[in-house]
Amino acid sequence: MKRPLSWFPALYQVLLCLSLLAVGTAQAAAPPGSVEARLEALEAKAAAASPINTGDNAWLLVSAALVLMMTAPGLMLFYGGLVRRKNVLGTMMHSLILMGVISILWVVFGYSLAFGEGNLFFGRPVAHFLLRGVGAAPDPDYAATVPAQSFMLFQLMFAIITPALISGAVAERMKFSAYLLFTVLWVTVVYFPLAHMVWGKGGLFNWALGGRIPVLDFAGGTVVHISSGVSALVCALVLGRRLGYPREPMPPHNVVLSLIGAGLLWVGWFGFNAGSALCAGELATSAFAATHFSASAAALSWAFCEWYQKGKPSVLGVASGMVAGLATITPASGFVSIPSAILIGLAAGAVCYSAVTHLKQRFGYDDSLDVFGVHGMGSSLGMLMLGFLATAQVNPPIAACKIGGQVCSLAGGLPQFFNQLKGVAFTMAFAVLATFLLLKLVDAVIGLRVSEEDETIGVDLSQHGESAYND
Repeated sequence: MKRPLSWFPALYQVLLCLSLLAVGTAQAAAPPGSVEARLEALEAKAAAASPINTGDNAWLLVSAALVLMMTAPGLMLFYGGLVRRKNVLGTMMHSLILMGVISILWVVFGYSLAFGEGNLFFGRPVAHFLLRGVGAAPDPDYAATVPAQSFMLFQLMFAIITPALISGAVAERMKFSAYLLFTVLWVTVVYFPLAHMVWGKGGLFNWALGGRIPVLDFAGGTVVHISSGVSALVCALVLGRRLGYPREPMPPHNVVLSLIGAGLLWVGWFGFNAGSALCAGELATSAFAATHFSASAAALSWAFCEWYQKGKPSVLGVASGMVAGLATITPASGFVSIPSAILIGLAAGAVCYSAVTHLKQRFGYDDSLDVFGVHGMGSSLGMLMLGFLATAQVNPPIAACKIGGQVCSLAGGLPQFFNQLKGVAFTMAFAVLATFLLLKLVDAVIGLRVSEEDETIGVDLSQHGESAYND
C-alpha cells in the first residue's frame, strides 16, 4: 500500500503564498496603462477635486444673462413704450448707456465697495481693484460652489438695472449729461454701500455674515427697489413736472412695446430672484415658484381694482400689476411659501394701484412712469410682510442665526418685523438724503433739466440728434 502524500498540503501552502506575493508586487509596480494605475489616478483626481459645482455655475451664469435681459431689452421696451414718441430713444438710452457705464465702474471700484472686506457700511474701494483676486476660485463667504468671477458677474447685473429704474421718473425732461453724472455719483454713494450693508460680509444688515441688524432681503428689496423707488420720487420732485402736466394728456405712444418689455421682465425676474439662491437646488426652485405666483396674483389684483373703480380693466394695468408683484416678492422670494407669495402678490396689486392713482393724484408729483408707486411702495410692502411670513421650512438657516453673540430665529414674528422696519426706514432715509444732495450738486455744476424748447421738440432730437420714427 502506498504512503499518502503528507508533504503535498505544505507544498500547496508555500506555492499559494508565493503567488500572492507575486501578485502584490505586480500591483505595486503596475504599468502606467494598467487598470490599477488608472484607478489610482482616478482616486487621486477625486481627492483633489475642484469645489466648483458645474450645475450651480451654469444656473448662475444663465441667471446673470436673464437679469441683464431685464435691462435690455426688457426695461428699455417697457419704459420706451410708455413715453411719447418724441422721447422714445432718449428713454431707451437711459437704460442702454448704463450697461457700459456701470460695468466699468464695477471693475474699477464698484465690486470692491459692495463685496470687499470693509466696515459696516462699505468695503475698501481698492480691495478688488480691477477685479484683483476675483477669478476661478470660489469665495466661500458668498458662493462656495461657483467661481468668484461668476458671482461678480451676477451681482453686476443688479447694479446695472437699479439706476436704470430711476430713469422712469425723470423721463422726457432731464439732460442726458446730467443723467450720466448723477448716475455715476448715485451708484457710488448709494447703491454700492447699500449692497455691502445688506449682502456684503460684515455689512450692517447682513443676517448671515456678521451684521448688527438681521434684515432679510433675498434679492434686493432694499438694495434695488426701495433705494431706486424713493430716489425716483426725489428726482421727480426736484426736477418738477413735465410741461403741460397734468393738464395735457400724455398717453403711452406704444403699449405693444411696453407689453413685450413687461413679458421679458417677468421671464428675466426668475434669474433675478431664483438666481439669488446662488445654487441650482431646492431654494432656487422655491424662489422661482414664489416669484411666479406673486406676479400672477398681483396682475389679477391690480386688474380687479381698476375694473371696480374705472369700469374696465386695462391691458397696461395688468402689466403694471405684474411688475408690482415681482418687485414686491423680490425681498421675500427665498423665505416664504407659495401661499404667502400669493398673499403678498394680492396685497401688492392693490397697494401699488392705489399709489399710482390716488397717492400720486393727491400730492401732484410727476413720477413719469410710476417708479415710486410700483418699486418703492411695492418692495417696502414686501419687506414688511416678510417680517411676519418668513419661514425656516423654506430657508432653514434663518431658524438659528448668531447675531451679536446670541443665537436667535429670524422666522416670521414681531421681532423680525421690527428688524425689517429698521432696514426699510434706513434705506429710505439714506437714499432720500443722498439723492437730494447729489441732484443739487449736479444742478449747480451742469444743470438738471433741458430747456423748454428742447423739451417741446423732445429729448430724442435735442439730446441725441435722432428720431425713433422717420416715416
